[in-house]
Amino acid sequence: MNIDNNQLLRFTTAGSVDDGKSTLIGRLLYDSKSIFQDQINAVENSSKQKGLESIDLAMFTDGLRDEREQGITIDVAYRYFTTPKRKFIIADTPGHIQYTRNMVTGASTANVALILIDARHGVIEQTRRHAFIASLLNIPHIIVCVNKMDLVSYDEQVYNQIIRDFEEFASKMLTRDITFIPMSALDGDNVVHRSENMSWFQGAPLLYTLETLHISSDLNKLDFRFPVQTVIRPQLKGFEDYRGYAGRLSSGVVRKGDEITALPSGFTSKVASIHLGDQEVEEAFAPMSVAITLADDIDVARGDMLVRSNNVPELSQEFDIMMCWLNDQPSMPRKKYKVMHSNNEQVCMIKEKVYKIDIKSLKRMDTPEEFQMNEIGRVTLKTSKVLMIDSYRENRMTGSVILVDEQTHETVAAGMIV
Repeated sequence: MNIDNNQLLRFTTAGSVDDGKSTLIGRLLYDSKSIFQDQINAVENSSKQKGLESIDLAMFTDGLRDEREQGITIDVAYRYFTTPKRKFIIADTPGHIQYTRNMVTGASTANVALILIDARHGVIEQTRRHAFIASLLNIPHIIVCVNKMDLVSYDEQVYNQIIRDFEEFASKMLTRDITFIPMSALDGDNVVHRSENMSWFQGAPLLYTLETLHISSDLNKLDFRFPVQTVIRPQLKGFEDYRGYAGRLSSGVVRKGDEITALPSGFTSKVASIHLGDQEVEEAFAPMSVAITLADDIDVARGDMLVRSNNVPELSQEFDIMMCWLNDQPSMPRKKYKVMHSNNEQVCMIKEKVYKIDIKSLKRMDTPEEFQMNEIGRVTLKTSKVLMIDSYRENRMTGSVILVDEQTHETVAAGMIV
């Protein structure tokens, strides 16, 4: 069974106002022929009515953006497109400082962050903030799109200076893989097709980079984590003694015969069978949804976790998270919240506020009074029962939590376990 399922790539786009984000996405969709002809006709007609000489590529994404900025339901606009080599999901998030929570939401599941830089302005505060959030969310790959190269006469020196400035800042971050591409989204240079105006650039255009990026190792294949979603007792003829544990693998691989431990009880057993739908398989890997049966009849319930006996997560009721506050009501000291982690729900409270990050300067501010919407910082959570946790850097699935207000049922914060 092939573990390298790298068909689907999720990427998020980040840039400040007028960096050409809409135009870049429009160019990517248009030149890769990922737009229906009736959409192209509609945008061509609108562009002519505006008196434009060429098609306004930004209009392919601005329909969603208009709705979103009027506050109509859409916080993050998702676009889907496919090429013969790969399927893509684009999370298009606003770049303004007051939309930090939207960027955190859109980027939380991304393999790649595209960070746009206007070649005329270079690395600015917004650039550093977007790169910091991408690093905080442990996005494995960053592609820095140095856009509007046509407006600086395709000058290689300008491009090289931007690389130096970005790398100096990025050396403080933990992101391993950073690629730089000079481009003009408006003219199509180095987006889908190689640019004739920048023969000095030896790298690949953006689409080829996205199609060939190695993402299969982004998934944690070492740590088997199986949060149990439900217990299956069919009570059907022939299945009288069947007791299966259904859920989705958060990470790792499981095989028939593996010795496993059920947490938090600590009982051990062996994997007797793995069912994928109505088929029995020899092994399963993240992110497959399967039902697992065990050789022994041990007590396992929803919210428990099956792990390999020689590789267990930490069991803890008190741990630190990097938290982004999402709600318009500020955080309340000693207030009880519901914490949701994998398939587990517990009551928790924010025991201690360690520090807040000034999103403009990225400096730490000690002992904050409270967290307002879009603010990010480190806090200590205390939960009513133990959770089976990994650090977010090692496992994005079992290393993340969300906090929910028990009264309003609104999601108030998202957190990455430190």
